[in-house]
Amino acid sequence: MAEIDPAAVAQVAEAARAARTASRRLALLSRADKDAALRALADDLDAATDRIVAANAEDLGRGRESGMAQGLLDRLALTPERVADVAQALRDVAALPDPVGEVVRGSTLANGLQIRQVRVPMGVVGMVYEARPNVTVDAAGLGLKSGNAVILRGGSAAASTNRALVDVLREGLVAQGLPAESVTLLEGGRDAVRALLTARGLVDLIIPRGGAGLIQTVVTESTVPVIETGVGNCHVYVDAAADLDKALAIAVNAKTHRPSVCNAAESLLVHQSVAADFLPKVLAELSRAGVVLHTDDASGAAAESAGVPHEAATDEDWGTEYLALEMSVRVVPDLDTAMEHIRVYGSGHTEAIVTEDRGAARRFTSEVDAAVVMVNASTRFTDGGEFGFGAEIGISTQKLHARGPMALPELTTTKWVVEGDGQVRG
Repeated sequence: MAEIDPAAVAQVAEAARAARTASRRLALLSRADKDAALRALADDLDAATDRIVAANAEDLGRGRESGMAQGLLDRLALTPERVADVAQALRDVAALPDPVGEVVRGSTLANGLQIRQVRVPMGVVGMVYEARPNVTVDAAGLGLKSGNAVILRGGSAAASTNRALVDVLREGLVAQGLPAESVTLLEGGRDAVRALLTARGLVDLIIPRGGAGLIQTVVTESTVPVIETGVGNCHVYVDAAADLDKALAIAVNAKTHRPSVCNAAESLLVHQSVAADFLPKVLAELSRAGVVLHTDDASGAAAESAGVPHEAATDEDWGTEYLALEMSVRVVPDLDTAMEHIRVYGSGHTEAIVTEDRGAARRFTSEVDAAVVMVNASTRFTDGGEFGFGAEIGISTQKLHARGPMALPELTTTKWVVEGDGQVRG
């Protein structure tokens, strides 16, 4: 690995030390203080809507000029309504229980020692993410509520928007007597990112959020502990015992509701016993919604008979997270084949089965290895807000510390507090 520019290392070290100092202040705040701060920041964002939308227009303009895909432009865009939603997410976080100080477990030992495991903030959390500026505010809000300072490194595509958002947040924090360094936007090139990833001892945790390339880079290059948020190659499997009306609604929603996000379905698996009835309807509905269909031989034949445009699926299609109006479709002979397909091509994010057979549902939820498994529901529900967590910091597809939508508890660690009355160990 090439040497990191010393100027970038110094920049990150300075930012991390300032964030560490800020985190100590945040760790001591009461829930009432943190909630009041979050509500005030939400009001600040509402008041700065025009300023934020104007900055976002600069990013959108650059994106269009560079040929950015429509799905990515949608992820980048902030309308006044979306700014209002971002602000409301902070109010939602304010309404959530504060995890800091929660006793996870505790007991009194035979020798009279009282021990308890208590949730405490991580300290300084780094976020590396791509063109979704709402993540900037979600990360800042969840960081504040959980007592952590955050260092944010958004993608260059959202540079103007992120700068405007962080400026509003820092101004609001200072107005409330809180340290501006509670939220820091890291600017600079690749060396700045590499310096953040290797700031072990200064930064406690790195969370990447974005495409497979970004996540893999962070996981392989970071010396700071990483919580891996994964790619969403999500499947909907329509079982032999599926209610086909439910299946149609779920498959179409999972693909078309917002195709540019990680919980959108990318593959549709259909049991051969219901394929003749189901495929003509669902393929036609998906096609009407603008979905490009990548089909195996059996689903391709159904598309042909229904007059639906389609393309032959390749091996690459089965493993692709399209993040667009595209979907791969396969007919499978049984549940085992569907689960094997998911084992081979799934990313461990969200998998869904549509079935009225409780036994099939139990097997699917027990045997499919994913952060979230849905039964008779759209994959689009894998979301911190939908789960009642408020805003989310990301969706973890790993198995250590956190898995699935990550919110406040996942931004804490624990410490053991032991109280005695003079006991010594013999």
